[in-house]
Amino acid sequence: MQKLAIQGGNSLRGDVRISGAKNAALPIMCASLLSADTLHLSNVPDLHDVVTMRKLLVQMGVNIVVREGELSLHGAQIDKLEAPYDMVKTMRASVLVLGPLIARFGEARVSLPGGCAIGSRPVDQHIKGLQAMGAIISIEHGYIHAQVPQGGKLKGARIFFDIVSVTGTENLMMAATLAKGSTVLENAAREPEVVDLAHCLIAMGAKIAGAGSDTITITGVEKLHGASHRIMPDRIESGTFLVAAAATQGNIVLHDTRADILDTILEKLIEAGAHIRVGKDEIALSMQVALKSVNLRTAPYPAFPTDMQAQFMTLNTIAEGSAMMVETIFENRFMHVQELRRLGAQIDIEGNTALVRGTPKLEGATVMATDLRASASLVIAGLVAEGETIIDRIYHLDRGYERIEAKLSQLGANIRRIK
Repeated sequence: MQKLAIQGGNSLRGDVRISGAKNAALPIMCASLLSADTLHLSNVPDLHDVVTMRKLLVQMGVNIVVREGELSLHGAQIDKLEAPYDMVKTMRASVLVLGPLIARFGEARVSLPGGCAIGSRPVDQHIKGLQAMGAIISIEHGYIHAQVPQGGKLKGARIFFDIVSVTGTENLMMAATLAKGSTVLENAAREPEVVDLAHCLIAMGAKIAGAGSDTITITGVEKLHGASHRIMPDRIESGTFLVAAAATQGNIVLHDTRADILDTILEKLIEAGAHIRVGKDEIALSMQVALKSVNLRTAPYPAFPTDMQAQFMTLNTIAEGSAMMVETIFENRFMHVQELRRLGAQIDIEGNTALVRGTPKLEGATVMATDLRASASLVIAGLVAEGETIIDRIYHLDRGYERIEAKLSQLGANIRRIK
């Protein structure tokens, strides 16, 4: 099993290019199931989850041509309407094939995702929405079996989400593109990745209004056609590199990024003492004063993202003062706390709240990654800790960060991958 070895103490300096967003690429790849024509995607990140999604789509019959940073997906020969458990258990985003399959073919069989390290992520919102659109759904042997009455199509409906669900919004938005009539999604997710999917679907001929707000209206069309689409930049990778630079008293410039989808993250970095300059497709950060602690509370977009909580926790461990951090999205998203404590962090947990007291230094040790964003927090901790930090189980990192050790090395970090 591979590990990362980090020798702490170096400031990050220089320029780095941000990759395409994993959380936009995965649903957009599933959109290829909606058309018999070719969907051409660019700025696709080279990540383990993207490879897994490719395997799943190929298994269904999608023809995929892979070039560096590009995918051409051709869905004319789809002959298997199923997402098996061995695929879904490794990547919950596999459930996003459900909506497109039942919309175009009238049937789908998708494994229930099962457990997740960071907490419960049920698919009941997906099922409830599809039932409202006329799908007949049963749970058989751990699989969701969905079908529309023989010869029929999904029908437009008004669907209210009990809780804000990103994948639920994406699944039902894709399903609605080929449904009869109009579908209105209320209390819909507003994340930029949902908007990026909508832009791709519109390029394929879908009629969608309101993406980016909490009410999305989709008017069904007879069929979708091929299109070309560029995947948006990864806002969480952008935030992770900015936090790493702030923590190491660095000076970096991010390229191929977007400041307009990072408002809450940039505000918290400025509050921590960072100087930030925003240009077209770039963000520059320099840190010339001592770090200050920042309080934060996670919530659905446009509030502070849960995917950046762990990275800011590391920042707070070495900042002046104390900070309260409240996690409202996932119940198990403090698993990195135990590992940060091994490095000398002072963190107390009470329910869904962490109290982080800044300490003058962290000390290198061997730690274990427990999930994707926890892994990133441990990398940042390793960059600032005295001595060597070894991070085990880094396959989590490879699910969401493209060549992270190479990018950090070019910024001056002493980091290497070891067996």
